Amino acid sequence: MVDAAGAVADAGAEAYPRIVAALIRVTGDWTLAEDCAQEALASALQRWPRDGVPGNPGGWLMTAARNRAVDVLRRAAVERRRLRDLALLTDPEPPTGTEGDVVDDRLRLVFTCCHPALALEARVALTLRTVAGVPTADIARAFLVSESTMTRRITRAKTRIATAGIPYRVPTGPALVERLPGVLAVLYLLFTRGYDADGEPAFADEAIRLARLLDRLMPDQPEVAGLLALFLFQNSRRAARRDPAGDLLTLDEQDRSRWDHAAITEGLAALDRAGHGPYALQARIAAAHATAPTAADTDWAAIAGCYDELARIRPTPVIRLNRAVAHGYAHGPAAGLALVAEARAGGALDGYPPALAAQAELTARHGDPVRAAALFRAAADLVGSEPERRALLRRAGELDH
Repeated sequence: MVDAAGAVADAGAEAYPRIVAALIRVTGDWTLAEDCAQEALASALQRWPRDGVPGNPGGWLMTAARNRAVDVLRRAAVERRRLRDLALLTDPEPPTGTEGDVVDDRLRLVFTCCHPALALEARVALTLRTVAGVPTADIARAFLVSESTMTRRITRAKTRIATAGIPYRVPTGPALVERLPGVLAVLYLLFTRGYDADGEPAFADEAIRLARLLDRLMPDQPEVAGLLALFLFQNSRRAARRDPAGDLLTLDEQDRSRWDHAAITEGLAALDRAGHGPYALQARIAAAHATAPTAADTDWAAIAGCYDELARIRPTPVIRLNRAVAHGYAHGPAAGLALVAEARAGGALDGYPPALAAQAELTARHGDPVRAAALFRAAADLVGSEPERRALLRRAGELDH
């Protein structure tokens, strides 16, 4: 017997964002679009167990949501043109297999949610809620705020879009070049929130899915390909990042047979189309790790070269710190420690645990285990993640013996 509730959940996960995007395009009303999509899911939960799961579940949900929107708009006496356009909406999973306008709707929605008129945190939250369909409670938990607070933030973002007259479209020409980095930055932050030690893996999955969407629709944008490649390489290690006790493992400790080699292959194909921008350079660094048969085979000289170029483009303290680590492996710990000191000059990385951990690792390799152990413990005192704290203390304990 078919699990109707499971079918609703599966169809909703795929179709909900598409339905919302399509209804927003036609009606311009975010609340109406979300309400009608939710009512379609509620109707499916009532009817599918009784009537059976339809052959095209996503199409059924689109039709139900569309009909509900038509009813609401008709009662509100909305202009005939909107009603006519709404009636012409197609299923999100058309039998022909073409997805043109539907996917374009989602792309328009991504660019709308990521408009620079909104604060970065609001862009991420709105993208998660509207494009990805992530429950507000889960978003609130990721941002360490209450559900009511996050609801207000998302509502304010939608209001800002309406009152500022932010257009629901993908920009073209120079405007696209100007806006695309902001969209990629939102996806990067979304992925990071999912890939961090205490992150929500579903967020990383959603970032990858949206990056694939952008790459499919913008194949001539090399930084989109670079970002997708970076996500795939990083995420390929997810299953091997922890030991059976749940503690974090470093790259050289991970079982590389557990890496997702299909994702690595996909990442390499995307990297072939990437350019030399910041995301592409980070992807090349990740590729050097992902393709090394063992930790000892890692091409640290190539990684150091990529960081040299990345630091020239974006000379942030964190990038300069990572560059120091790469040079420490490529050219010896003394060279790395000198660059760490440069990166930490002026106090830019004070209180930043990875800076202490990097200095500790290079110090250990330079032959001073006592000093290195103290630095690892100092880093452990600063981290907020329990898995990271345990990993740093474990490293300190290894140096004590």
